[in-house]
Amino acid sequence: MGWTGFNGGGPYSVNVDASLAILNTHVCTATSLLVWLGLGLDILFFEKPSVIGAVQGMITGLVCITPAAGLVQGWAAIIMGVLSGSIPWYTMMVLHKKLRDGRTGEGFKQMGMQLAGIAFIVVINVIITSIVCNLIKLIVPLRLSEEDMNIGDDAIHGEEAYALWGDGEKFESSKHNSPYDVEEFPSAGKAVQMT
Repeated sequence: MGWTGFNGGGPYSVNVDASLAILNTHVCTATSLLVWLGLGLDILFFEKPSVIGAVQGMITGLVCITPAAGLVQGWAAIIMGVLSGSIPWYTMMVLHKKLRDGRTGEGFKQMGMQLAGIAFIVVINVIITSIVCNLIKLIVPLRLSEEDMNIGDDAIHGEEAYALWGDGEKFESSKHNSPYDVEEFPSAGKAVQMT
């Protein structure tokens, strides 16, 4: 139920995308469960289904559909369910059992590859972000001037940090003036005097 709310709430509104996300979530999950458990894999190889297998099939289906829940059609959700119910099953139930125990070197090799991948992504992000920021800097400044920093960025936009609605506090230079003026809310004079 929580995953239904998570995927269905992704579009932030009640619309066709949200409905599609919920439907695809259930279709992919059910398909993955059936492939893992009922349509052959557990039954075919181990001659009996298991509750743990059912849960693993559901989880792999939920994980698989989450990024695309509101974007794919029903037939694609079924294909995703077939793949998420079969590929992880094979790697966990067959491939894992074929590997000999005590192969810690392979584990460390895999960890090294993952750490190298993380380092590569960090370096790429730093380089690309630096390039993008330098290109933007050619068009607009990336930092406020010292004078603007002393005033404060909220004051520059005619706002006050932590002003509560109804207190009437506003700056007269605000670009977003409300229909209320200083006479109606005397406490607003304090905010105006601060500038």
